[in-house]
Amino acid sequence: MALSKTYRGRLAPSPTGHLHLGHARTFWLAAERARAVGGTLLLRNDDLDAIRFRLDFVAAMLEELRWLGFTWEEPIIAQSQRLPLYRAALARLHAAGAIFPCTRTRRDVLDAIGAPHEGGDNDEPIYPPQFRPALDAPLPPLTDTLAVNWRFRVPDGETLTFQDQALGPQTATAGRDFGDFLVWRKDGVPSYQLACTVDDADLRITEVVRGADLVKSTFRQLLLFRALGAPAPEFYHAPLMLDDAGVRLAKRHDALSLRALREQGVTPAQIIETFRHAPA
Repeated sequence: MALSKTYRGRLAPSPTGHLHLGHARTFWLAAERARAVGGTLLLRNDDLDAIRFRLDFVAAMLEELRWLGFTWEEPIIAQSQRLPLYRAALARLHAAGAIFPCTRTRRDVLDAIGAPHEGGDNDEPIYPPQFRPALDAPLPPLTDTLAVNWRFRVPDGETLTFQDQALGPQTATAGRDFGDFLVWRKDGVPSYQLACTVDDADLRITEVVRGADLVKSTFRQLLLFRALGAPAPEFYHAPLMLDDAGVRLAKRHDALSLRALREQGVTPAQIIETFRHAPA
């Protein structure tokens, strides 16, 4: 791994459920990559989901990470305390004409594309071009449009590439593989894409280690890094852990949550040993 000793990585759990083996393995990879070069590891609490966020999940998350032996630089970064930073980034995108207000619902989008969408929360369906305002349409002020979503206008036809540290070369074409994406929600919080990009830039993260299900998000975030004039980090997308049926682990897999495994008497050493033998 040819990474500089100025390496800055991060763990970014979301307190919307109990952590499972898949989360822990990704965090272990991040910690191992930081340790290998004597780098710094930060902990970011992705606590912007007001509907699923729970304080007891935060406490459990910290307890389980420490139980597994993870350490990080203090203090812990909480996204809910960084809203002014995200709003400032939104204002920069607005001033550059890179975003537009969107009153369309998810159902509107799905109906327009005429197909069901089975992707995850961060894999948005491709936004129909006919829903876009004209390029020369004046943008309303941000303060006048708090009740709508804001989307980033992607450069249709541009091919984006990056070298993933785990998966190798990755390529996607804007407008074909992904479309205009949310950067701000009408409930007053940034999307995952914007908050993640702003944090990684502000905290000077040099490598993002996360699951392979987020590769498509990386292309969106590369566009945001560019639009905000910030250097992009390296990326390492780890293969996902699967259950016995071949389905990727999620927070609904209570039997494979760290809490359940701990209650069953499984030790941190046993868990880490399974990570050492899993594909990386």
